[in-house]
Amino acid sequence: MQIVQKTNGRIMKRVLLSSALLLVSTLTFAQSKVSGTVKDANGEPLIGVSVMEVGTNNGAVTDINGNYTLNVKPGAKLKLSYIGFTSKTIKASGNSQIVLDEDNTALNEVVVVGYGTMRRKDVTSSITTVKAEDLNQGVFTDPGQMLQGKVPGLVVSSTADPNGSPTITLRGASTLRTGAMSPYYVVDGIPGVDISIVSPEDIESIDVLRDATATAIYGSKAANGVIIITTKKGAEEKTNVSYNGYVAFDNILKKYDVCTADDLRQYAKDNNITLKDGGANTDWQDEVLRTGISHNHNVNISGGNGSTNYMISADLRKREGVIKMTGFDRFNVRSLVSTKTLKDHLTVSLGANMMYGKHFGVPSGNEGASVLDAMNYYSPTNAIKNADGTWTVGSGSKNYNPLALMEENKSETVWKRNQFVGKTALELWKGFVWSVNYSWSNYQSTYSAYNTRNSQLEGIGNKNGQATRNTYFGREQTFETYLNYDFKVGKSKWGLMGGYSWEEKKNNDGFGLSVEGYYNDDLGWYNMSYAQTILGVQNSVQSGYLEKVRNISFYGRVNYSFDSRYMLQATIRRDGSSVFGKNNRWGTFPSVSAAWNITEEKFMQNQHIFDNLKLRAGYGISGNAMGFDVYSSYNTYGASGTFVYDGKTYRTYGATKNANPDLKWESTGMLNIGLDFAFLKGRLNGTVEVYHKKTKDLIWSYPVSTTQYIYSWMDANVGEMTNKGIEFTLNAVPVRTKNFMWSTTLNLSHNKNTVDKMQNETFHTTNLTQGDPMVAGVSADGWTQRIMEGEPIGTFYTYQYAGIVNGRSEYYVLDENGNRTGETTNNPSLKDRSITGCAQPKLNAGWNNTLTYKNWSLNAFITGVFGNDVYNSARAHYTAAQMFSDGKNVLKEFLSNPVGDASGSLPSDRYIEKGSYVRLQTLSLSYTFRNCFNDWIQDLTLYGTANNLFTITNYKGLDPEVNMGGIDPGIDYRWSRYPHTRTFMVGVKINFGGSKKKKATPQYIDREVIKEVPVIKEVVKEVPGKTTFVQSTYVVTFPVNSAEIGNTSELDGIKSGSNVEIVAYASPEGKSSVNQQLSQKRADAVAKYLQNKGVNVTRIIAKGADTNHANRIAIVTVK
Repeated sequence: MQIVQKTNGRIMKRVLLSSALLLVSTLTFAQSKVSGTVKDANGEPLIGVSVMEVGTNNGAVTDINGNYTLNVKPGAKLKLSYIGFTSKTIKASGNSQIVLDEDNTALNEVVVVGYGTMRRKDVTSSITTVKAEDLNQGVFTDPGQMLQGKVPGLVVSSTADPNGSPTITLRGASTLRTGAMSPYYVVDGIPGVDISIVSPEDIESIDVLRDATATAIYGSKAANGVIIITTKKGAEEKTNVSYNGYVAFDNILKKYDVCTADDLRQYAKDNNITLKDGGANTDWQDEVLRTGISHNHNVNISGGNGSTNYMISADLRKREGVIKMTGFDRFNVRSLVSTKTLKDHLTVSLGANMMYGKHFGVPSGNEGASVLDAMNYYSPTNAIKNADGTWTVGSGSKNYNPLALMEENKSETVWKRNQFVGKTALELWKGFVWSVNYSWSNYQSTYSAYNTRNSQLEGIGNKNGQATRNTYFGREQTFETYLNYDFKVGKSKWGLMGGYSWEEKKNNDGFGLSVEGYYNDDLGWYNMSYAQTILGVQNSVQSGYLEKVRNISFYGRVNYSFDSRYMLQATIRRDGSSVFGKNNRWGTFPSVSAAWNITEEKFMQNQHIFDNLKLRAGYGISGNAMGFDVYSSYNTYGASGTFVYDGKTYRTYGATKNANPDLKWESTGMLNIGLDFAFLKGRLNGTVEVYHKKTKDLIWSYPVSTTQYIYSWMDANVGEMTNKGIEFTLNAVPVRTKNFMWSTTLNLSHNKNTVDKMQNETFHTTNLTQGDPMVAGVSADGWTQRIMEGEPIGTFYTYQYAGIVNGRSEYYVLDENGNRTGETTNNPSLKDRSITGCAQPKLNAGWNNTLTYKNWSLNAFITGVFGNDVYNSARAHYTAAQMFSDGKNVLKEFLSNPVGDASGSLPSDRYIEKGSYVRLQTLSLSYTFRNCFNDWIQDLTLYGTANNLFTITNYKGLDPEVNMGGIDPGIDYRWSRYPHTRTFMVGVKINFGGSKKKKATPQYIDREVIKEVPVIKEVVKEVPGKTTFVQSTYVVTFPVNSAEIGNTSELDGIKSGSNVEIVAYASPEGKSSVNQQLSQKRADAVAKYLQNKGVNVTRIIAKGADTNHANRIAIVTVK
């Protein structure tokens, strides 16, 4: 029986073997030879393209000329794949000419969203990503300035004040509370971080969440939009050291055209007016202003291995303002270490950040007590000092010598902030990740001021020196834990997320002291016990009381995608806060959005117009609890006066706020519809968005009856406001060749703001007056704007200027309906006011252009604002008749006004000017040297940048870019308006090679036997946030039968850190085995040379004799 079984087995094996041989010979006989050439859109051959017969493991790779040859079955189809290009499937033919299109990598870029990331292709919300290389360049102290003009709908009002911050609004104002309009910041996944702790040089990218479907996951803090900052992380391999440093020079853009001493003397003479003449001819603007010199030094060290990476960054910056004695010193340190363990299932990250800053300031109060004001109004006939060395003093009230203001009234603020962050992410199973984040930070601010014995300030000059010192502390904690589960079922892709958040903030724990009466000015605020009198002591020095806020949140998100065609997202967040009334401690903020990827539909597969066409729509609700008084819903009491009893003085206390148990957060609902499109193989792409944003429950303080309440005002949720608009973004690459590229981006946005409701049955007010620039000669009702129902914030409500009548300024008299009666008056009443302008622009624009030629790069960025009005309070003030009569200086425009025109400075449309402008905001030129020095310097970039080179505008003031934030936008406040500057900056960036890394042994592959696509794909591994791969070719020529590189010029152009593949071709002469050995030696020589330059050689494809490619090495780089 066993013999039979063995015999039958032998027979069966022989039958199977014979059948297999017959089948192989039949298939071989049926195969045909096909060939072709693969090129890109510019006609350049593509090397290393994978050409696979569909359904088999049979394949080939294109050679240096883009050619391939392959034996295939009749009727076969070929799939061509190449990194950075869109794969293509064709029918196999004898000699095909194939063009591969570049992949639209923008669709595959990673977008940071709340508590996770997504592919741009799957996003259903309105999110704009700005990479580090696309951020504004200049001397910036706040990351917000780096976004100006870069994001449609994001309005950034910059400031040249080294101690100031820009005001930022997104898609219009959504609140009436000053200081509560800014977006919410998230840094590296930690919400609510103070961005002063982030150095601009450490930023990798910024994602701006613009609609409520994107922001609702942050609930009660997201009504103004969310800005997510991602910082640089550690490198995957060797230690890298980089340095970026610059020096910058600031000069004022424009000076006020004030009178000289001779102008005033001639005016007084011509009009027979007595002038208090000090006999000097002083240019006070020149005395106060200077060229501000700033410098910045940033060092970044990063490195790691396959499981652990680290990064530490140190940033030292010093900035001088163009106003003498203003500026700051700041030092930031940021560190991060991250490691993977448990077979890469657990990731643990630890970070520590520190900021130390010292700010120097000068008096900037209103009504003359501002250096910014005094340098314009102080009489040029006055000398700087009298003959006895004392400061000159102006005649009349609040007429200060600007240099005396600076020298005799000094102040500084010292900021310290520390942050410690711990993160863990545990992959429980594939796609299911549990994350835990904890952040702890503390901060301290100390303000010190000293008014010397020679101070001219009213109320201080007679105190023989006054010192003030306040310090306060704060602490913040955030704990978050959430689960993410991503999985696929057939063509359906799901993403589930749910989490919990806890926050605690303690602010304003501090102490303050003011003293006066110094024997000399030697010690100032450093020894306050030296003073004779204590003026006041405070326990809490910032807002008058200790604050403690706690927030608890539960949140979740569901993402669904079917076949990459239909996407749906829903989020919900439930927030609880200790800030609001006991009846409204909790709020719910949901959102839902959907998208249709039209280009993925079958009916779009044969069209050749759109590369991408996606329609998005969504609605969500988010809240605003930003900048809130934590005791707004409580009864509060404070010191209200004193009384004397039995010869002793006692403090009295009274109510300062009414309780409102129904107080809750403002809520904003937003409908957003967007269309994403791309043409010309992704070289032309953009987005069109329309939105409607409705804010309800606006908080304001309303007058109430003291017969019903214990205080005369109460905070209540009453108002409503609407913003609606349209936004457009267009990105294009008009020109791209081997050595030259021009890329351009244009964004346009229009927003219309309307205050819909301000009162109800309980709380009443018809309007709110705003914007009093405190102009000379206007003793009462100097306000210029009114907030009222049916009109936008920033509506100017002034008199209508009629001109000069009998030497006096006259204004139109209006009837009850606001129409002109035909009469004029130089003493108008409030009923003669009407709407005379609007500060809200009709259009905001940003246009960026980048030109690159080989190692040169030129960037030009233009911004524009159109259709807005600006109130030029400087013109009103510095041309007022009272200024001259008070012995102060005036603008030259004043000289043509009637003498003694007392009514000329009243708030009217005379001083409302068109604020439209176009500005060349940035012009930057750089050149990069690559591998030109030694093994320790990978590349070096020299750059120069100019900011605010020119502005086209009809505005007569210093600068048309005024503050557009708050509830009084568009007013050019002279006393607090730090003058804008023109900046010239030169700098250098150096990337050092650091320590020599261990060279990886390249993988040798005989090009003839490459049959499987995975062999090609294994060279490039997708890295989160690094999905854009650029492929280019370099050719190196060798002498015949030699392995010595003849010319390294093209090799030196390969950037350090690049991943490369090498295809080696030997001489066709001689023995094949010898040629193969020579080919490998040549590949080794190139690999060694590149590795010494810091290039990663991932694979060598060694090719023997080839008559078409003799003595050559082809290098394919993947960046």
